[in-house]
Amino acid sequence: MDGRKLEVVVTPEKTLVSSATLIESDIYASNGVLHIVSDLLVPLHLTPEKFLLGLNCSAFVSMLHSVNLTHLVNDTETKWTILAPTDEAMILGQDDLPQPGSEELKRILKYHFIPGRWLPKKLRNGQLLETDLDEPGLDGGRQVLPVEVTSSPQDPTSVPSIRFAGASIVGEPSKSSLHCLGLSFSSHVLTYFSVEVNNTVIYFVSKTVSPPSNALDTSLPNLDLSAFLAAVFSTTVSEMLKTAPRTTLLIPHNSAFQRLGGLVSNHLLAATSKSDLEKVILHHAIDSVEYARSLQNGSQQTFATLEGSDLHFSRDAGAEVLISGSGGWAGMKSLLYPRNALTKTGVVHELSDILIPRTVELTVGKLMKAAKGDTMARLVTKAGMDWILNGTAPPEDSPWADEGLDGAGWVLLCPTDDALAKFNITELFEDVDRIRDLVSQHLIPIPANTGAFDFAEDPLNNNRPLVMNDSTTFTTLMSSSSAYGDIVFRQKGDGPLVVGISDARGTDGSLDRANVLAWGRSTTGGGSGGVVQIDALLVPYHPPWMIEYGGPAIVGALGIFAICVFFYGVNVFWRRDTTEATYEPIGGFTAEDDEEL
Repeated sequence: MDGRKLEVVVTPEKTLVSSATLIESDIYASNGVLHIVSDLLVPLHLTPEKFLLGLNCSAFVSMLHSVNLTHLVNDTETKWTILAPTDEAMILGQDDLPQPGSEELKRILKYHFIPGRWLPKKLRNGQLLETDLDEPGLDGGRQVLPVEVTSSPQDPTSVPSIRFAGASIVGEPSKSSLHCLGLSFSSHVLTYFSVEVNNTVIYFVSKTVSPPSNALDTSLPNLDLSAFLAAVFSTTVSEMLKTAPRTTLLIPHNSAFQRLGGLVSNHLLAATSKSDLEKVILHHAIDSVEYARSLQNGSQQTFATLEGSDLHFSRDAGAEVLISGSGGWAGMKSLLYPRNALTKTGVVHELSDILIPRTVELTVGKLMKAAKGDTMARLVTKAGMDWILNGTAPPEDSPWADEGLDGAGWVLLCPTDDALAKFNITELFEDVDRIRDLVSQHLIPIPANTGAFDFAEDPLNNNRPLVMNDSTTFTTLMSSSSAYGDIVFRQKGDGPLVVGISDARGTDGSLDRANVLAWGRSTTGGGSGGVVQIDALLVPYHPPWMIEYGGPAIVGALGIFAICVFFYGVNVFWRRDTTEATYEPIGGFTAEDDEEL
């Protein structure tokens, strides 16, 4: 009459009514029948706590008592899903658990309670479920827990495997365990490895479930993220990323530093560039929690970062998510790898490339310093071209402004300090005209919107300041005053990339070519310039007399000779002895003809 059910078990020896033995049966009355039993049938008020105690989860319940969380297992009205570690699981992981009664233990235990009744049929792979753990790092919001649901590829009809934050589901309670509680299978609904008790669903898990740690500790086990994490720990923003509430951290793979360009990486990782590096790092932290689904759903989205500027998310034709930073060079993008690595303060995703904010200016001067080109920078300054180092336009009264180069980007071929060590720099500094020729030979103007950058094969790998394919030729600032001002890139097979003065010949090549060591693309001038580090100085080429004038002289002489021969032949042709043809009538001339003649 109170709604509960009694289990009756009939055997040849006796009949059991719940836990009592039937003594006398079938005493009829006017309104029913009476049975006499051996014991008082005490109605069992079943709570999740009593169920857990009877099913080998006493250690879990004991810890709940130590942190005053018993209301979570004694409430029969509120709908809960409980992840309950068995006593065996608690013993195996006891050394890793905080002390009973501690706040950290309370935090861990609350992560085992999920509001709502989440039966196996409602669970989906990759699903994130909110737990009862309210995190300060989420501004009091609930921490989520990841779900993995996998089926056997050999048998799709088999029971799926379910994991909660890496903890597997273990076997369901046995029939004998239920009898110990005075319960039967008919009083519960068992589906796979879950048990329903009133409004509560219980899963028995193989281990305790640990809530997420801070963003950096969460990412440390992933060795492919070690380069960016090392950069973070070298700055003062590491503590900020650990504690900043409600953040999404985007961490590039190690290969991103190589794809960024060697000189840009060298600059950002230099001890003197901490300010730029910190801005780049904070540009990868979104000032909100954005799980994978929210980032993948929208076609065009913009999110603010802790650095202060925005990241723009878009989807390409293949449904991949591409991210553009607020600065950098034109077309600078990164591919998003949504990972949903949960943290105390939000979530971590991965990127293919590093993004540069607009607050970081990568000037030619900064890249030259990263290229160990301090001596070359002094020569540029001595030549009166220091505006190139700062990424600014040439002075209005300068010859370069008159040539219409005020809107151009500049690519500087930068010899290292070691390459210039064999030159007498003190003597060189006394000849400004020679310095200007040297610098001009190493400067490639790139007019804005020239379309000189063709990276269609890999749009993400656009870190080069210019295309350096084999046989690619560029004019330099020297080209306007010298026939040998152009430079050309060469690469044969797997050999090194070489740059040299175009058409230079007649020397051993030691002064008119160099190996390319590294490069970096600047963000000034529309991102159409940069620095190419080389291992030798390209000395302006002035060929010997025979090379410069001998060839044209020979060609001219041969041309004159050919013309003379031509006109001589014409003269001979027209002066040939030619006579007019005569005719005689058949049969000879007559007398009349003779008279006429």
